[in-house]
Amino acid sequence: MVEAAENTDKTAEETLGAEKLLKIGYDGVVADEAIAGGGSTACVAVGKGNGSFQVANLGDSGFVQLRLNAVHYYSNPQTHAFNTPYQLSIIPPKILARSKLFGGQPLSDYPRDASVTDHQVRHGDVLVFATDGVWDNLSSVDLLRIVSRHMTSFQAWQVGEKGLEVSDHIRDLTSEGGIPKEHENTLQTLLAVTITGEAKMASLNTKRDGPFAREVKRFYPGEDYHGGKVDDICTVVAIVVER
Repeated sequence: MVEAAENTDKTAEETLGAEKLLKIGYDGVVADEAIAGGGSTACVAVGKGNGSFQVANLGDSGFVQLRLNAVHYYSNPQTHAFNTPYQLSIIPPKILARSKLFGGQPLSDYPRDASVTDHQVRHGDVLVFATDGVWDNLSSVDLLRIVSRHMTSFQAWQVGEKGLEVSDHIRDLTSEGGIPKEHENTLQTLLAVTITGEAKMASLNTKRDGPFAREVKRFYPGEDYHGGKVDDICTVVAIVVER
């Protein structure tokens, strides 16, 4: 996908969309003989210089767009049933044969099944893309709390004459070395690491009910499920800066 994005003609009339980019990645994996089988959700975004961006989200990964201490947009998960997300899959022939013998059909989704949405960003917006290990344990409001705390403490967002505003410091904070840390030395990296850490702690907490626990109670009221849900956790953060 990276190679396809880098080789795209930026001046072409028909630019590379998020769903097409997702399909290129999927086709590449399917064609790789070293990969016998497996499945994955996906969340792919393509941005343009005019501030527009498109997202293709398939399954229960997802993203949230935050703007000056508010949740501007959040994606909804795609599921076949409770805890059964859409997934791009390679199903080994043996499993297909077994399913045919005993009945039933393994779930398999394709890039065309992704939810494709178009958005517009502003200077100072924060975009958080994450896997279900984050969303099962932290809500969009939880993420807003984490992001706002750091954006205001580093004065990337600060109170001005018209209320909360984007400060001029944001350009330095998002540049390499903008944060005085050895590894998390940009504000966006620090946010990604912090969100990942908080999601992990929430997943191991047996007393605090997160979004997944609340969904269990909604679908299965008789289940005595409490706490977080241990799952894969990956977070990518982008901060929009006007140059």
